[in-house]
Amino acid sequence: MPRMIDLIRASAVPATLVQSAARGGLALPPQEMLEILVYLATENKLFAEKAALTLAGWDETLCLAAVSNPAAPASVLAYFSAPENFRPALFEALLANHSVPDECLAALVASISRDLANSALRSDRVIHSKKILAAFANNPNLNGIQSATIDERLTLLTHSHSSPEITESPIEPAHLELSQEEREADEEVAKYIAAHTAEISAEAEKPFQPVGGIDSLPSHELPDSAELSAAGPEPAVMATAEVPSQSGGAATAVKTAPLVGSQSKGSALQRISKLDVKGRIQLAMKGTKEERALLVRDGTKIVALAVLDSPKISDSEVEKFATQKNVLEAVLRAIPLKRRFMKQYNVGRNLVFNPRTPIDVSLSLMKGIMVNDLKNLSGNKEVSDTVRKLALRMFKQKVTADK
Repeated sequence: MPRMIDLIRASAVPATLVQSAARGGLALPPQEMLEILVYLATENKLFAEKAALTLAGWDETLCLAAVSNPAAPASVLAYFSAPENFRPALFEALLANHSVPDECLAALVASISRDLANSALRSDRVIHSKKILAAFANNPNLNGIQSATIDERLTLLTHSHSSPEITESPIEPAHLELSQEEREADEEVAKYIAAHTAEISAEAEKPFQPVGGIDSLPSHELPDSAELSAAGPEPAVMATAEVPSQSGGAATAVKTAPLVGSQSKGSALQRISKLDVKGRIQLAMKGTKEERALLVRDGTKIVALAVLDSPKISDSEVEKFATQKNVLEAVLRAIPLKRRFMKQYNVGRNLVFNPRTPIDVSLSLMKGIMVNDLKNLSGNKEVSDTVRKLALRMFKQKVTADK
């Protein structure tokens, strides 16, 4: 007798039965039911959404049994290793199952959390695969030690295929523990993403397009032509070519390899250009000052605003952002809404002097501007007539009141 999955593929069963299958309502073994649900979620337009919802709520123990089975259908393994369907509890089982292709794991490690990155770096399969490591290197969630470890392993794999160093054990977990600051940053990212799920979904595939275009970026922030033309995993390898091989092995390298923040601005732009919206949000909140300076100019509002929610952002950065003309209006509107930022006089002053700032925002901030700045503002031809006239009137009133 044909299997139910074969009958469904051949459209040889009633639509009502397929609908019941999409709800997980057929009396079948869990493994077979999972295979049917995955097929419906990925291949059947009519019941795809319902099947995907059923899979999202499927018992985790049953899912774990499925992805741990080397004989599991390839479609099931591919479904649960896809980043959009990924469950953290299944990660180690996916790593251990050699029926899961390297390509699937490469796509997965490019976006896993910092905690799971520690598990990945303890996996023999990961640290001995150039393909997986090259994708792993582009993960925006990594801390500096994790990035340096990956860079070192890539260097060893690229230049010393026969070296005994390659067969060493993975890095000890003690070297990769997260600091309290890093854990708090992860929590902030999770809250931000959860609060903006709909917006992120709507903009999910939108590429990085800085306000004003790439040409408007200062030349020192642009990658050179060689970086721009590079494609695939090779840039990650090239970026590590100058990392010296450590005689003490990978564990020693963790202490001495340079951190991600030491890369060039061109490399930062190249790295950002490879990320989707969610990846750029994570980088905006957990990345370097240099990366925030690029991402605050992102034409995707939800990414640019994430920079202002970064727990790492400094007052001096916000002062600079307040002067910029090549940012979304939404960024300039959001800055005054953060009480911490507005405690700094220069932030409000810079916003008022910025011709890009919406007039209503400038007018509301002018009451806090000092008399000398009001005088300079009244003669600033870059801002609107309305702002200049009000600045002049307020200047005269303050001068009169001081007499």
